[in-house]
Amino acid sequence: MAHELVEGVYDITCAETESGRIRAFLFDDGTLVDCGLPDSTEALVDGIDATPVEPERLVITHADRDHVGGFDTVVRDYWVDTYVPEGADLDTEFDPDHRYGDGDEIGPFEAVHVPGHRDHQHVLINEDDDIAVLADAVSGADQRGLPEGYFHLPPGVYTDDLNQAEKSLERLLDYQFNVGLVYHGSSVLSGASWKLEEYVYLPPE
Repeated sequence: MAHELVEGVYDITCAETESGRIRAFLFDDGTLVDCGLPDSTEALVDGIDATPVEPERLVITHADRDHVGGFDTVVRDYWVDTYVPEGADLDTEFDPDHRYGDGDEIGPFEAVHVPGHRDHQHVLINEDDDIAVLADAVSGADQRGLPEGYFHLPPGVYTDDLNQAEKSLERLLDYQFNVGLVYHGSSVLSGASWKLEEYVYLPPE
């Protein structure tokens, strides 16, 4: 199932699990960001095909299984270029076409390294279109029982270094984006960079 969150941005449901919905994001420029679980590939492909967009590139934000499970299927079905962060280990049939790092441009996006949840994790920011894919750097606040429309750090049990994850959010304060897409909980569809700035704790100098 695919839902157009904002114009030209599709939130694709790959699976419904006990811990929440597994998703991928597809943009009208042909960028698919992440690709669900290994056993959710049929739903992923059905969701992609329900949109008017033909994928041209697959970008992986980090190598957790709920973000890379459909990698081989997407390559095989759509013959996309693939972009995987430096330092990410993938157990896939196809090798990545490109390894990327902090500051690299991928289509209309700039990659920003935000370690903590995983050391190799990156978010993708397109300031021209006022949008950011925030990977698992943050979750929607409603994942933690709080009102939706705001951000919260992901649960510590799923995070390698929670202190580093919090510190990494400071890097995102240099960017402006109205829409902040997350994989767990609800995405923030207005005032996203302002809400993130309000959330990030900066110790007094």
